[in-house]
Amino acid sequence: MNNTATKPATAPKKRKKAALDSKKARAGWFFVLPFIVGMIIIYLPIVVDSVKLSFHSIRPTATGIVTTFVGFENYSKALFDDPEFIKILTASLRQLVLDVPAIVIFALFMAIVLNQKMIGRAVFRAIFFVPVIISTGIIDSIDQSNSMASYMEGTIDTGSASTSAASDIINAMDVKKLLGNMIIGTELVDYVVGIVNGIFNIVNRSGVQLLVFLAGLQSINPSIYESCTMEGATPWETFWKITFPMISPMILVNAVYTVIDSFTSESNQVMSYIDHVYLEVANGRVISTAMSWIYFLLVVVLLGLVALLLSSFIFYQRRD
Repeated sequence: MNNTATKPATAPKKRKKAALDSKKARAGWFFVLPFIVGMIIIYLPIVVDSVKLSFHSIRPTATGIVTTFVGFENYSKALFDDPEFIKILTASLRQLVLDVPAIVIFALFMAIVLNQKMIGRAVFRAIFFVPVIISTGIIDSIDQSNSMASYMEGTIDTGSASTSAASDIINAMDVKKLLGNMIIGTELVDYVVGIVNGIFNIVNRSGVQLLVFLAGLQSINPSIYESCTMEGATPWETFWKITFPMISPMILVNAVYTVIDSFTSESNQVMSYIDHVYLEVANGRVISTAMSWIYFLLVVVLLGLVALLLSSFIFYQRRD
């Protein structure tokens, strides 16, 4: 009689798991295949033509349009001959650096609040997502002519001077004086004041990010929080040791989304100026194309910096 104990066979399980992962990967490619085909057939030729056009000048003739290769002349005109473009581009990038942290932090804070058990939680979630709905499509066009929106962005006549509504609110709250008495640097004071002044815009642009954070928070196993409670961890320690590391991949996703959403927004001043150059300036088609590619490259560089900065803080949970 053979008393040798037999070890359980684990190789078949690994092969089954690998086969299942491969099957899931093929299903993912199947779902993204229409986008890839459309990108190659429709968008890629347009992108190539746009790059070529940015290095050419065009001249209409009786028989059509004649293009002449001019190298980087259009890029030189956009960067050095048009000071308004650089001014608007710099202001847009500076504002973006201020907006992205404010939007992501606000969305994370509200997601943590709305993830708690409370009466009417679903209603509050819907309320914070409403701005995403009203800022798209035809509703956005209606909202741009809305008298309430005009009031929020308009001016208030105080008798002696005309100040913006947001500025009037910040003066009434006297936040700047409060922070100044705390002996805080002027840069931080200006940043906080700018956030308070732009709170309407921050709330309006944080709906999608809030949903992403909610999905991430709900994916955390509740037993982890129960273990922390049994070990005597405070809510502050639980947030920094459990919630923040587990939600860190969503922070990167939301930061990238916020940057792209800002660059593609209809209210983007740089895009509006590029459209103006395309329609109003002589030889504006090629110059605006060069401006667009300069803007695109800056977006790519900024996204790379954001990913590089946040990658050192990201924690990925192993599913093995």
